[in-house]
Amino acid sequence: MTYEQALDYIHSLMRFGIKPGLGRVRALCELLGNPQDKLRIIHVAGTNGKGSTCTMLAEICRAAGMKTGLYISPYVIDFRERMQVLTPSVITCGDANSPKGEPNMISHEDLARLTAHCKALAETIEEPITEFEFITALAFAWFAEQNCDVVVLEVGLGGRLDATNVIPPPWVSVITKIAYDHMDVLGDTLTLIAGEKCGIIKPSSPVVTTCEQGEEALEVIRKIAQERGCTLTEARMNDCEILESGITGSRAKLAGLDVHVPMLGEHMCRNALTAVITARVLNLPDEAIVAGIAAARIPARMEILSAEPLVILDGGHNPDCATALANALTQHLPGQKITAVCGMMADKDVAAYLQLLRPHVGRLITVRPDNPRAISADELAAQARALGYDDVQPVESLEAALQQAQHPLLICGSFYLAGDVRSRFL
Repeated sequence: MTYEQALDYIHSLMRFGIKPGLGRVRALCELLGNPQDKLRIIHVAGTNGKGSTCTMLAEICRAAGMKTGLYISPYVIDFRERMQVLTPSVITCGDANSPKGEPNMISHEDLARLTAHCKALAETIEEPITEFEFITALAFAWFAEQNCDVVVLEVGLGGRLDATNVIPPPWVSVITKIAYDHMDVLGDTLTLIAGEKCGIIKPSSPVVTTCEQGEEALEVIRKIAQERGCTLTEARMNDCEILESGITGSRAKLAGLDVHVPMLGEHMCRNALTAVITARVLNLPDEAIVAGIAAARIPARMEILSAEPLVILDGGHNPDCATALANALTQHLPGQKITAVCGMMADKDVAAYLQLLRPHVGRLITVRPDNPRAISADELAAQARALGYDDVQPVESLEAALQQAQHPLLICGSFYLAGDVRSRFL
């Protein structure tokens, strides 16, 4: 099997299962020899902040001298971004000192080999396995082969029935901010959504949650942690003091540590605080915490593609993400009306997202991302006009959108759009 054939096979699998449950992925993992049981895991669930918290925790572990696996989704440009190994001897995650400036992603050869092996095993299971279940089991097998000291594992959707939840009790469970998203699957109240996310909490494993957690979700986290005999550590808002803030990041005092957070937006400092508190729970050295956060790079999360002229790329797609983006624009581009190129998925809260960005956007160019779930450029433009946007232009392609764009420029609304944009810019 070639790498291209492996990707074709993976993407041919169902996106969701016939019925919810962990039976399929457990069966595949058992056929693989249960590689997840051989790994020490930091398990991260939540609605917002998972990706940045995972990346910072992985860099902290690397800085502490551990060979660290990182499992994240979605990918932005290369499918292999979902599975990375960060080694103590090489600075990874796109740092300029990395070989070719790239993370240590799973190789084409390893992905093809493991896909062929997992495919043969999966075909013996009675019920068809889903894409995410297949990728997760494959990742466990690869991380075990790589002899990782620790794996930072991001939940895909929810927690209780997410494929990643076949692991034994983790080193620590982390719950980032819980908000409304995927309500058709997880429930239509924060209590229900939090209950699904807290499904990753396992008996006697420590739990950490963010300082931004709302009281309704926090009540659920506290209750489940207590029921399962887990020590819960809650990050506190007064442990996050932002000392300086600019377009390229912030300097903050986080739980007493002077830390450089190299990402736009004050919310990233609060995500960094979650990583700091988690690292402290794991007794990792302060020097590693400071170095790890400073080394973290998060593609397509308020990423500065160009400082002059200013181009910001953000793949966030729900109202909480739009709020964080709007706050950053208010702080760093006060009074300016920007051009926004926006594309979104039809199953997102499009109206709420657009409403939050409206005060900052002088001209909106809408485009359809390359995904069957995407809303059309015309429909997105119609919704924007209904919300009071004055200058709205739907276009047929990303190329046309970028040709018409002026600066400062924001490209936003979808990680699928962000992947196309990032590959063109970088």
